[in-house]
Amino acid sequence: MIKYHANGKTIWSKGKVIDDTPDGYWEWYRLDGTIKRSGYFNMDDPVGEWVTYDSKGQKYKTTNRDKK
Repeated sequence: MIKYHANGKTIWSKGKVIDDTPDGYWEWYRLDGTIKRSGYFNMDDPVGEWVTYDSKGQKYKTTNRDKK
């Protein structure tokens, strides 16, 4: 599934959906098209390593979303 920013031109997010539920790898983008965040869902639950990117699209921070 691909969702767009309000301008209707640039991608806001893209990823796999099963029965209207996010599943698998997803990415979110800024209005200028640079990647903002990426991570995995297991049927709507964030899991594994999630990466936040700086304004230039370089890795800024990594967070482990596995439940402990």
